[in-house]
Amino acid sequence: MKGLHRLGRRRRAVVAGLSAAAALAGAATLLPSSAGAATLGTQAVPSGRYFGTAVAAGRLGDSAYSTILDREFNMITPENEMKWDATEPSRGSFNFGPADQIVSHATSHGQQLRGHTLVWHSQLPTWVSGITDAATLRSVMNNHITTTMAHFKGKIHSWDVVNEAFADGSTQLRSSVFQKVLGEGFIEEAFRTARAADPAAKLCYNDYNIENWTDAKTQGLYAMVRDFKSRGVPIDCVGFQSHFGTSGPPASFGTTLSNFAALGVDVQITELDIATAPPTAYANTVKACLNVSRCTGITVWGIRDSDSWRSADNPLLFDSGGNPKPAYDAVISALGSGTSPSTSPSTSSSASPSASPSSTDQPRVKTRRVRPTADGTTTSPSPSATGSLPSTFQWSSSGVLISPKSDASHNIAGIKDPSVVYYKGKYHVFASVADSSGYSMVYLSFTDWSQAGSATHHYLDQSPIGTGYRAAPQVFYFAPQDLWYLVYQTGGNASYSTNADISNPNGWSAPKGFYSSMPAIISQNIGNGYWVDMWVICDSANCYLFSSDDNGQLYRSQTTLSQFPNGMTNTVIAAQDANRNNLFEASNVYKVQGKNQYLLLVEAIGSDGRRYFRSWTSGSIDGSWTALAASESNPFAAAGNVTFPSGAWTKDISHGELIRAGYDQTLTISPCKMRYLYQGQDPNASGDYNSLPWRLGLLTQSNSTC
Repeated sequence: MKGLHRLGRRRRAVVAGLSAAAALAGAATLLPSSAGAATLGTQAVPSGRYFGTAVAAGRLGDSAYSTILDREFNMITPENEMKWDATEPSRGSFNFGPADQIVSHATSHGQQLRGHTLVWHSQLPTWVSGITDAATLRSVMNNHITTTMAHFKGKIHSWDVVNEAFADGSTQLRSSVFQKVLGEGFIEEAFRTARAADPAAKLCYNDYNIENWTDAKTQGLYAMVRDFKSRGVPIDCVGFQSHFGTSGPPASFGTTLSNFAALGVDVQITELDIATAPPTAYANTVKACLNVSRCTGITVWGIRDSDSWRSADNPLLFDSGGNPKPAYDAVISALGSGTSPSTSPSTSSSASPSASPSSTDQPRVKTRRVRPTADGTTTSPSPSATGSLPSTFQWSSSGVLISPKSDASHNIAGIKDPSVVYYKGKYHVFASVADSSGYSMVYLSFTDWSQAGSATHHYLDQSPIGTGYRAAPQVFYFAPQDLWYLVYQTGGNASYSTNADISNPNGWSAPKGFYSSMPAIISQNIGNGYWVDMWVICDSANCYLFSSDDNGQLYRSQTTLSQFPNGMTNTVIAAQDANRNNLFEASNVYKVQGKNQYLLLVEAIGSDGRRYFRSWTSGSIDGSWTALAASESNPFAAAGNVTFPSGAWTKDISHGELIRAGYDQTLTISPCKMRYLYQGQDPNASGDYNSLPWRLGLLTQSNSTC
């Protein structure tokens, strides 16, 4: 609940009784994508995945190359710039310049990064390969890992810690300086060193010719990962390079991904290219990933055919002129139609084997990547899975996770109205802070919820957003403009600020208004209510702005995706209730992952005066809404369907936000194991509304259907 507008006012008396909300919006057909808006990255996001590419620093100055890169991909892997010969050409002398160039480009364009690679037998300086003393090599390896990861700490989503350590056609490790001098334990030591160097980064093992389940090399790696997981060795993911011949992935590829995922690691397709780029082979590879919930993303090894290390095979999604090939359309279609992967990876190993084409997968060929070829994406902490929203909900609540932090300039009574996204390994939370004098906003970030209480609070009135009434933030990344948006209320308008870097609290622009004045339909119906709680969500064609009036109306305006944030018009009443308490404020609208379905949440005031949430669904954002869990006796979330293992610290389940499966303007959520960051307060608190001691806690769904 906002209440942000209620300066100097007490809580209204509650009117008992409930009535059904009448949905007034007209029905519309929602298309999963449109040719004008769909890109590889945007099509992957609704399923909680990324779509990336390998990048060469030397090609970033090529405008055709960088245009495709920044339009299509939301994950970047440096092709050669992070390998040992590039970063530490002589002992203790590090050069991160070319890699920093790629990192800077990715950061400025909202793209995530895979680090590639820390320990590899190839592209290794001769001074390393010539070491024969175990103590020396151990020290050198660990120092290289620690120094490199420390330099890029906080900027890398996943690291290929060890690359291509298994011998071809064998369950054994290949002969390398690391294997010969340090023995098989070097892989475990590398992963343990990497975890200490950057606890937030995903740690991956990466290899080729491991896609066919029955191959010896695949089985050798599987046994190692299973052993690591059983002993607590910190491995988070396995990368499947997937350099395929014209036939594409082996028939058992899906089984392989599923079986590794069942060990408790993510799986990623890390270096995909397919000789002659057959559309069906590309589509089948994408679908294999989509069918496994822990397959978190796909990276192609290059942008245009001319940038590929296999350029003679024309194996990529864009031809040498930068034009999309039929395989591109096949991938877009597969991503758009297959966004509901399985949550139960199969452990079957009965799939028939299909040999990977050795002509394109041998390490002697792969070393050709040393030449500067070009090529070059949330995950989300929310599960991405098949499943449906239940008709009733049960939740378990944390204790208080985030409390106000006053300083010399801010005497904060309550923190409330949180908005949250998971981006680049961190939760980014924006919230209102309130005291008897008014409202402003705060930003904090952390890698794990256990750190939320100790996170630094950055007050946004010290940024260009400025002082004055600013409240009820909503944050999202608007992919078409490569910008972060913070939407909030300023008393007389729905306002927004933009920022190229969500982690920079001083990077937000000054407030701008969505409207020139309050839309007439709102002024005609608001009565003695307040215009509050602005919420933006986009589909493939339009962006919509929802708002409430504390008087029983939910409003909706819209503009085209290409015009956003301008042109917000056609304001209508999307839903209304004669009892204002039944449709009060704090509306959220989300896209349900893998379904042609949207979820609407609205905060209500119960017969006991406590806050709770009702819910509806629709086939389109501007369609009619059908009740889901929408009554006080069957709420979406209320004190009555929430357990408090750490003690019941609140009876209000008030204004918050679901943890999303991505972070872009589609506001996509998984229907599985949902989590909701919300505001609650001491049940015995009373007094001036603006001085109430609101705190933030986290609900976790306890009756998930998947």
